[in-house]
Amino acid sequence: MSRQIPRKTREVSAAVAACLLLAVARAAIAAENGAIARGAYLANAADCAACHTDEEHHGRLYAGGRAIPTPFGTFYSPNVTPDRKTGIGGWTDAQFLRALHDGVRSDGSNLYPAFPYTSFTKITDADALAIKAYLFSLPAVRYENQPPALPFPLSWRAMVTPWKWLFFTPGRFRPVSGRSALWNRGAYLVTALAHCGECHTPRNFLGAMEQSRFLAGTSAGPGGKAVPNITPDRKTGIGTWSIDDIVTLLSTGQTPDFDFVGGAMAEVVKSTSRLTAYDRRAIAVFLKSVPPISTPKQK
Repeated sequence: MSRQIPRKTREVSAAVAACLLLAVARAAIAAENGAIARGAYLANAADCAACHTDEEHHGRLYAGGRAIPTPFGTFYSPNVTPDRKTGIGGWTDAQFLRALHDGVRSDGSNLYPAFPYTSFTKITDADALAIKAYLFSLPAVRYENQPPALPFPLSWRAMVTPWKWLFFTPGRFRPVSGRSALWNRGAYLVTALAHCGECHTPRNFLGAMEQSRFLAGTSAGPGGKAVPNITPDRKTGIGTWSIDDIVTLLSTGQTPDFDFVGGAMAEVVKSTSRLTAYDRRAIAVFLKSVPPISTPKQK
């Protein structure tokens, strides 16, 4: 014959179970909030809002629509709010990772490399998913994406496939053994999250970065404007700058000659000024370590 559990014991067990469930729920909420906060920091480091917000026409945050002119045509940044119809609200984790790491849309077609997946491919899965958690925490905005204005046959996304074969090597960032944690953090920020090379590296006639001249500047940067050499070449780059000089620029936009950056770099400084002091110094340490390349000074 089975023994009946005393009522008081049942009540205590129920209370314990409820406390455990509450603790688990609180831990889950704390973890989610932590991922969102971390994703907000990482999205700022990647300067996502600058491209995915059409500030010129008072567009909503991350709703896309900013025109990005290139030598091949004009691209319009997409809506990356969690709207399920016009944004990325229906995307799975796998689809989000595939976009950043492989340059593939949720429907399986190619993304144009105007979206810098050539650098974002190095972002770790954990960081990418934290960015997704942050984006999905934002208000959903219903705003239709505008297709790129490209001539035929560039308007065929399939044309990106041979470009990828030639110029795109997917793969996550791997820390370099023998280098300090500070250097490796800077390498990750510069080459992956902050994707500095996308603007500061010259490109070939097919629009691919010339890796042999990484960060050497170009006269044909975004919008056809010149972008400076940020290698440590003493005559044409930033070789005479100290690490503290670079940190100051990333913090305030001020150069060693007491000028201030403008244009697109002023937008970048809005993001780098919100990085931790450690991350700004990491970027500076890495930039001082790259091979110096001589490039005619840009006007």
